[in-house]
Amino acid sequence: MSQKRRLAGTQSSQSRVFMPNEVVMEEDEDVSFTQPSSSQLQRGLDRLTPAQVDRKVAEVVQFILIKDQKKVPIKRADIVKNVIKEYKNIYPEIIKRANMKFEKVFGFQLVEVDPKNHAYILVNKLEQNPRQPAVMSPGHPKTGLLFVILSVIFMKGGVVKEPVVWNTLKKLRVDQGEKHEEFGDVKKLVTEEFVRQRYLEYTRIPHTEPLEHEFRWGVRAEKEVDKMKMLEFVSQVHDQEPQTWTKQYKEAMAAKGGSSRS
Repeated sequence: MSQKRRLAGTQSSQSRVFMPNEVVMEEDEDVSFTQPSSSQLQRGLDRLTPAQVDRKVAEVVQFILIKDQKKVPIKRADIVKNVIKEYKNIYPEIIKRANMKFEKVFGFQLVEVDPKNHAYILVNKLEQNPRQPAVMSPGHPKTGLLFVILSVIFMKGGVVKEPVVWNTLKKLRVDQGEKHEEFGDVKKLVTEEFVRQRYLEYTRIPHTEPLEHEFRWGVRAEKEVDKMKMLEFVSQVHDQEPQTWTKQYKEAMAAKGGSSRS
């Protein structure tokens, strides 16, 4: 009987080995979290002093700023486990105040990009903060490479097959098959790091043999990148007016109008 138990325990632990860490964390840490009701939230606030709430808000802001350095979505489970802890019943209020602090002090906005798994990213609010995010400046090596890829996708109508990206980069002497002195493993950078950071989406094209993939803008790019500025950059490269590309110009103008209303 004890042997059966040990065998069952071994099988259970082996099955967990093949489960991604994020999935394990999601099940173990976030499944028990329930959004507090308004009455629960108010009772929680009544039990705390303003100084206690402010201190917890400051801790959350610091935690998110540090986690954001990797440019990957920040899970609610991580925030609750590492910072919120026993303050779970006032979680919505803490996040609300943290977001206000991000906007007023840093010019950022905390955006939930994955409502199902409750993951956030920090977005640079360009209208409030004149310092543009790195992705808007082709001067930095990695962000310059990303900028090129995003511009290709934008100018090609929002989606491109994978070979289009590699052929474009090859013209810039960046080859996916060679280790680059600045970027290292280029394919890993583009298809894993930029995707993990939500700047790019890299998806399989159904019913293709051999297997093909395509690229789109990721949610972070949609939130951070000013399409009109990108079109102006492309126009300068080609010595043309932005209006030359009618479809892209209309899209950039529509995006600008939407951001000005938000």
